[in-house]
Amino acid sequence: MQPMRVDWVASPPVPLRPYRPRRPEPHYSGPPAYPAPPRWGFPALTWRWPTAVPGADKPVAQPVDRMRALAGSALPLFWITGAAAAFTAAAELLRYILLLVSRNAVLPAGLLHTSDALVVTGGVITPVSAALAALVGILWLLRARQVAGELTGTRPDRPNWQVVAGLLIPGVNLLLPGATLAELEHTILEKPPAERPKPSRELSQWWLIWAVSLLVSGITLLWSLRTGVQAQADGVLWHLAADALLALVAIRSARLLKRYNALLAPVNPATVRRFELISVRGAELPLLPRRERPKDAVR
Repeated sequence: MQPMRVDWVASPPVPLRPYRPRRPEPHYSGPPAYPAPPRWGFPALTWRWPTAVPGADKPVAQPVDRMRALAGSALPLFWITGAAAAFTAAAELLRYILLLVSRNAVLPAGLLHTSDALVVTGGVITPVSAALAALVGILWLLRARQVAGELTGTRPDRPNWQVVAGLLIPGVNLLLPGATLAELEHTILEKPPAERPKPSRELSQWWLIWAVSLLVSGITLLWSLRTGVQAQADGVLWHLAADALLALVAIRSARLLKRYNALLAPVNPATVRRFELISVRGAELPLLPRRERPKDAVR
């Protein structure tokens, strides 16, 4: 009995995924060639901040930029304070008119409640907005003194703590704010440092209104401690005068701040108009004849 002859045939296993032939890599024929210097390219990097030092990639805000930012916050606050104070003064005027009418007639309860609601609303909004405007305005003043000193190469005579104290201490705040602004104005206009600062007409008017407003506000505060019907009626007039003067001070402060800020930083990047390139006409033709890009060139 002869053994059975068996032929073993080896076959590759069936692949799990269908086999896809690889495309041949394109032949590298060298870098792309241009008939003339291209008009496109990498942007100029002179404006970028260095990134070699950790944390240096973040732009550092300059004092003039901080001053612009503070001015952008202070101006709306001053206008809001002026509008709120004017609204409160109108509410006080309405209350005083109702007091005069009530001597000979009986007023409706709804009208009285409306008048009280207007006075209370204005009495809440006005102090809050005035406090915020004063805080941001003081910060702007300190930053503006620094920027003015850097532009003119001078140093203010008064340190910052004296300026802040002069704005807050009663009695002293009648004179020191105007003197500080006069020194700032003197520095901004680049007048001789040895010359005595002389406030402009607009600053002198603001100074006078500021001092009268502080005096009237102090009298109003002391008058509110008195009792009696006539004292309360007179107190309405004092509140009316104080609110009207506060509105005037806020509006004048906004105008002064805008003027000084424009002198220190005449160009504001936020207001610069941006342009978009639509088309190019009359451009120079390339110096060399244009050649086609090789089809097998790497893209």
